[in-house]
This record gives sequence, C-alpha cells and structure tokens, in this order.
Amino acid sequence: MKKIASVFMVLLIVSAASVKTYAQISIGVSVNIAPPVLPTYTQPPCPVDGYLWTPGYWAYDQDGGYYWVPGVWVSPPRVGYLWTPGYWGFDGTVYVFHEGYWGRHIGFYGGVNYGYGYAGSGYVGGRWAGNSFQYNTAVVNVNKTIVHNTYINNTVINNHVTVNNNSFNGPGGVTAKPGPQERAAEKESHIQPTSDQVTHRQVAVKDPSQFAKNNNGHPATAAMNKVNGSRFTPEGSRAQPSSRANIGDAQAHNGASPSSADNSVKGHFPTRRANVAAVNNGGSTRPAAQHSNRAPRRQASAPREERPHRERQR
Repeated sequence: MKKIASVFMVLLIVSAASVKTYAQISIGVSVNIAPPVLPTYTQPPCPVDGYLWTPGYWAYDQDGGYYWVPGVWVSPPRVGYLWTPGYWGFDGTVYVFHEGYWGRHIGFYGGVNYGYGYAGSGYVGGRWAGNSFQYNTAVVNVNKTIVHNTYINNTVINNHVTVNNNSFNGPGGVTAKPGPQERAAEKESHIQPTSDQVTHRQVAVKDPSQFAKNNNGHPATAAMNKVNGSRFTPEGSRAQPSSRANIGDAQAHNGASPSSADNSVKGHFPTRRANVAAVNNGGSTRPAAQHSNRAPRRQASAPREERPHRERQR
C-alpha cells in the first residue's frame, strides 16, 4: 500500500511540474496556413501613466481564419513585469501560435519585429524604476500632459516603424533563435494574459472587418489607446467599429457575461487542447463561414471614443 501511495505522489509531482511549465510557455492552436504580413500603423499615445504597450498580432479563428487583434496600451498585472508578445512559429509543417506572457524579463518572441520597442529581441520602449514605469520617447508615443515619467535613449534604433513585415518565425519567415537571456527569461515565473487582454481579443473576433479574408490584410482598426477605448486606422484617423464590434464593446464595457458561444475557442486565447486537436487533424483548420453581421434585438450603445495618433509597424 505504501508503495502504491509513493508512486501516486511521484505522479502528482510530475503532473504539477508539467502544468507549471505549460502555464509559463503555453502553445495555442496550429494551422496549415501562414499568417498575413504585419500591417504598418501608427501607435496611439499612452493614455494612462503606467500602462504598457502590447503590439497587435494576427490571431486565428476556426470559423473565420486570421483576424487582427489591435495593438493596445494595457495595465500590467504587477509592478516590475513586462510583456513578451506571442508569435507564430512554422516547423515546416504547421504554423503554431506561442502565447505571450508577463514576466520580469522579456523572453523570446520569434524575432518578429512588432515595432515600438519590440524590434525582434528584448524591449527598448521603456523600463521600470522602482514602482514607476519610465517611457523612452525616442521609441514610443506618450501623451506628455498625462505621462511625465519619460526619458530619451537615442542609442537605440528608432523603430517607430518596423523594418520588415514578417509575421512568423521559421522557414520562409524570420530565422531568429532564442539567445541565453531569452532562454533564462522563459524559465522564470510568468503571468498569463490579463482579463483585459482576453476581452480585447474577444471584441476583435466579433468584428468582421478585422478578418484578413475581408480586409486583405489591412484591418480597419489597427490599434487602440486602451481596451474598450478609441479605435484607429493604420493611418491614425478614427476608425468606426462595425455594428457587431460595437455590441462586443458594449458587453465588455458594461461587465456583461459573454454567451456560451463566446466561451468557445473563438473568443479566448487558444488552449493546448485545441492545439492537439488541430495537429491530430493534420493542422487542417481552414476558415469556414463568415461571421454574421445581424443586428441584435436591442441595439447596444457604443462606448464613447477618443482619438489617438498612430505610426507604422512592421
């Protein structure tokens, strides 16, 4: 009996270790279609002192295909934590999305140049100084009437715009490999995307204009100044959300619970289970029907929008 109990305890420990590893570096859905190139756009000014920039990226919906999740300023989950963006990796067979995460150091994000401090390795858009975040205005755009913790580091490459549009790592894309510092960062304790980031993605997937099949890789809303905030086109002018996106914004803004359909893989960060299913099906998760633009019985009012200013991203 003691022997059985010992074996059981060992299995529990191994299981816990594997869960911890997955929680730190989670892998999302995999598909057999390459993501579109990264659109170029203007970064809105930071609206709140202490918010950090999370670059836009192409996510994948099993019904509609690739859709653009706008770059957005968000509140970090903890003082001293930085955002490591997610990225698509190609292994020669399928494209797999590696989720982004929060941590004390920047990990590997595929060598993808997302711009605005994320040039492919590390982050030069700002730094923590005690409990305050300082912004490098040589790289990022801040509203100086609101944000006063700034500095200028002219020794870094000014990447207000990206130097390439590759959206994935691997054959045919970026060939970067993780360095020693990035490998060390991957082993640290991490925090998964915040509830605001999840809400932000849920709103994007409900907007038909954000899907590559509808916009040919040029999303109507390329960036936002905050979650449920102002929307901006790649050129920096105000973007008008579609009726469906309006509904999603209103639900999130009013704290309404998403429907059971919204709790599916569509509205959430992909899970490992979804990834396994995709691989077992040969990576075939081809786009199907387009989202309906049907108006609800009761029209939800759109949240008031502000307006930031944008820049190119690569």
